[in-house]
Amino acid sequence: MNQERRLRIILGPHLSEKASRISELNNQVAFKVLSDATKPEVKEAVEKLFNVQVREVQVLNVKGKTKRTARGKLRSRGDWKKAYVRLEQGQEIDLANMV
Repeated sequence: MNQERRLRIILGPHLSEKASRISELNNQVAFKVLSDATKPEVKEAVEKLFNVQVREVQVLNVKGKTKRTARGKLRSRGDWKKAYVRLEQGQEIDLANMV
């Protein structure tokens, strides 16, 4: 995988209550990734960009929510993909500097 693709795969950290809970308990980090990214691509991108060892990657598609506008019309937010990355023991990623 070339360097340009590696830089584009990870769109940013996914910050939520669940993401902060899993980071404390399971040494995992949640990222928003490209919708066509695969597990091996996510693993390689995280290892190269953050200089850490990745043990496991889980990816899932998140369906966009349907929202109602002020005029009553239904609109749908876009679908996206999320990746949970489990790091090896002793490895960590500081998300405070990334945001």
